Amino acid sequence: MQKTNHSVVEDVFALVSAGLFVAFGVFLFQSQDLMVGGAAGLALLGTYAFEMNFGLLFFLINLPFYALAWTQISKRFTINTFISVTTVSVLTEQIPAFVDISHVNPLFAAVFGGILIGVGMLIMFRHSSSLGGIGIMAFYLQQRFNLRAGYFQLTVDTLILSCALMFIAWHLVLISILAAFCLNMVISLNHRPERYSPAKPDGQVKTNSAASAASTSKAVSAQKAVSAEKEDHAEDMLDGDLHPQNG
Repeated sequence: MQKTNHSVVEDVFALVSAGLFVAFGVFLFQSQDLMVGGAAGLALLGTYAFEMNFGLLFFLINLPFYALAWTQISKRFTINTFISVTTVSVLTEQIPAFVDISHVNPLFAAVFGGILIGVGMLIMFRHSSSLGGIGIMAFYLQQRFNLRAGYFQLTVDTLILSCALMFIAWHLVLISILAAFCLNMVISLNHRPERYSPAKPDGQVKTNSAASAASTSKAVSAQKAVSAEKEDHAEDMLDGDLHPQNG
């Protein structure tokens, strides 16, 4: 697959849009006290286990992943990821000032919130970005070893949410697992680069079509020749059966 080069304006618009998707999904999760996965989930678990601030934990957890992105993926990816994480952080704090949810079913919040975050992360991946943390590792493993980013994140998120059983109600953990499943299925079913093919110019399409037609014509001619040969052979065998003297 050819790499798609996006302009700075395209990247910024896409990452801000993706940040809005993710932020609103997180907002739905927070409204129902649902657990999240990834580095944010690790940081939340850390706040239960240690007397440390969430922001500090989240920053410390992301440091090695930023180093991985800078050295093993690309500087552009690292910068775009920083923009994405910052956008999500800002929008998550601002959404409550614009949206007031008086009631939402926890299952709906889990499914819809998970899908929103998954779509946001998918947009980020298409624009050489991620949500940081586990997302960076998932992006790296898919690019380097062709390991599905969604499947990897689903495994890690399930482990995080399983550990959350020690700190929050079990039914909230189960609903959070459903959310993680929806989120990662969006990524695993859609972030598959080998399925994408770049658009070709009309002239090239016509040339390829002509070449394909010629190839098909040759294949048909060859097939007819083989069929004729088989028919002749069958007729010879039939003649032999009808004339005993040939035996």
